[in-house]
Amino acid sequence: MFFFFLLLLSSLPVAVFLLLHYGRSRRRALTSTCLKPYPLLGYLPQFIKNRHRFLQWITEVLTETPTQTMLMLLTPLSPSIVITANPANVEHILKTNFQNYPKGKRTISKLHDFLGDGIFNSDGEQWRWQRKAASFEFNTKSLRSFVVDTVLQEIAERLLPLLRCAAKERRTLDLQDILKRFGFDNICKVSFGEDPAGLANPEISEEQLRDIVISFIIAGRETTSSALTWFFWILATRPDVEGRILGEIRSVRGFSFEELREMQYLQAAVTESMRLYPPVPIDTLSCAGDDVMPDGTAVRKGDFVMYSAYTMGRLDEVWGKGCSDYRPERWLDEAGGFRAESPFRYPVFHAGPRACLGKEMAYLQMKSIVASVLERFQIELVGGSGKSPENVLSFTLTMKGGLIVRMRERSNF
Repeated sequence: MFFFFLLLLSSLPVAVFLLLHYGRSRRRALTSTCLKPYPLLGYLPQFIKNRHRFLQWITEVLTETPTQTMLMLLTPLSPSIVITANPANVEHILKTNFQNYPKGKRTISKLHDFLGDGIFNSDGEQWRWQRKAASFEFNTKSLRSFVVDTVLQEIAERLLPLLRCAAKERRTLDLQDILKRFGFDNICKVSFGEDPAGLANPEISEEQLRDIVISFIIAGRETTSSALTWFFWILATRPDVEGRILGEIRSVRGFSFEELREMQYLQAAVTESMRLYPPVPIDTLSCAGDDVMPDGTAVRKGDFVMYSAYTMGRLDEVWGKGCSDYRPERWLDEAGGFRAESPFRYPVFHAGPRACLGKEMAYLQMKSIVASVLERFQIELVGGSGKSPENVLSFTLTMKGGLIVRMRERSNF
């Protein structure tokens, strides 16, 4: 009898494992992909094999998946990971059932040492009060004018002299590094160049202020510099696009707020670049309660849920045939005006209640920098194979090895 009890006890973990594995296998069957799990190890070997090219890997898998959604188990006992590039699912998790897909305690905990309780790493009331405060500031006309004036001043006094000196000396530059450093200086000047008297508010702790500051710096430095790095690489390989932008730049009198908004082709060109190379290529949320997505994918409480803007920009099902081609015209109407798309089809600036508050500011900064640089300089790539550069996945889409260029001053400026 005792031997039978020991046998039963020793078999219990195996039974639990098989039960869990069977339940997850049924869910996996509903989300058919070309991936085949390994016994006991799940998808872990394939993940390890492709971790250096994670974005390309999931893009390949989701391209072959009918629903553009995959359910991945790194190991049979780890939380499931649902990865989607289906616009209907993206709208569901970011808007329709927003409350069911928070950042989640596990994600917040892992990033807390870096992001603290800032707006990018918080849920509930902690997120709401920051969102409300930031929303009020971003919607003021005075801030928009201040941003444009400050950025143009920083460009004239810091960025252009550096590029002009490098052009005269024929030195090579890592434009990605320069854009990151300029972005850091710029966001600090824009955000903290004038005292808003918020530091005297006793209701905000020093830790909360630190977290807010870090969130602003990340938003202003990392995302904008990432977008511009990839865009300048495209311009260096597409003289036709560069030519049209130059024509638009020369048709305006200056780079005021109103004139920057008139640059419709430049806006389309930058937007198209971010479709293929989104600054934040993938985002992770948590599932708070069992749910079923519009495509029929079952999501369980505790699952990680990811959506990939990088993959969405490369799917025929989302953008039609030729989606891998860089074509700014897809963002222009018949009159040549900029035509926006659904944010759930193009979630580069997130969407729903967490949609990026600084979207308009980001466009103003990027258009200011591009217009000021292109008006004066031609960018020449140094080395490279002509193919799309490799990327490094971190918080943002970083170009591996940087963007090494030479600047040539235009003779007609």
